Amino acid sequence: MNLRVSCPQCEASSHVAAPLPASWACPACEHEIPIRVTAVGAGEALPHCATCKCEQVYRQKNFPQWLGLTILAVACAAFFILQGLYEPRIAWVILLGSAAFDGILYLFVGDVIICYRCHTRHYGVPRHRSYQPFELAIAEKYRQERLRREMHASETRSGV
Repeated sequence: MNLRVSCPQCEASSHVAAPLPASWACPACEHEIPIRVTAVGAGEALPHCATCKCEQVYRQKNFPQWLGLTILAVACAAFFILQGLYEPRIAWVILLGSAAFDGILYLFVGDVIICYRCHTRHYGVPRHRSYQPFELAIAEKYRQERLRREMHASETRSGV
């Protein structure tokens, strides 16, 4: 299993390759985070995040979203331009070809497991049916938790 860890202090991220060390030190600010490695066998689910022990994780395709949206935008723009130039066959070939390309990518690109709390990305985790897609309500719960923690820290520093 490999990880992409974001530092809670400075938000710098770094890749941690297997075999995972006992702790990770941020390359930017040297903040240290313990890594709690859990062996995950075939057919088993990841019990918790390796860095914060949060049990709520979600799965998403390990593919850059900006690239997928760029492919879609280019295909749609080409479709409308070619329709305007009275080339409907070429326009439909481009649009349907991009949809087929997207479907092929979906089948062959693997998943990554992401922690809601600390956004650590877990690569190389075996597939399991317990991993659910992203849930906005759960993400909002952890976002509110992070905001409260930051507000409390700023009040503590200012002496309020």
